[in-house]
Amino acid sequence: MEIRHTTNLTFFTPDLSVNTGAVFVDTGISAGFPAPVEDFNEERLSLDSMLVKNKMTTFYARVSGQSMIDAGLDDNDLLVIDRSLEPINNRIAVCFLDGEFTVKRLRVEKDGVWLQPENAMYQPIKITEENDFVIWGIVTNVIKKV
Repeated sequence: MEIRHTTNLTFFTPDLSVNTGAVFVDTGISAGFPAPVEDFNEERLSLDSMLVKNKMTTFYARVSGQSMIDAGLDDNDLLVIDRSLEPINNRIAVCFLDGEFTVKRLRVEKDGVWLQPENAMYQPIKITEENDFVIWGIVTNVIKKV
């Protein structure tokens, strides 16, 4: 690890000689008072190793739209979706519904299955026998751009 100082800014420059994933600084990054630089422990990490439990059944997809903003899923967020997880009540699922993909919270009740948006501007969707409906996978993580 190298710390380079300029007139007004200091830059952290990771050691890129080993190319086995992104650099991971193994400490909490304080959102309050600054943490001492001596506490930083640098290692390599792959986001797949942290976010993907089942490599063969996991895929990524980008959110399009606003129907899940109250669940923290914003337009253009990247979803990590696992097809091996059981689609049970209250999980967020990526579904194929009547020719289109959608992401909604599953609501499983005695009277049927509903796709519940998490934005008051959208109505729940009741799944019926007439729908062409497949649950593609369960959302396990969301990656946001800042």
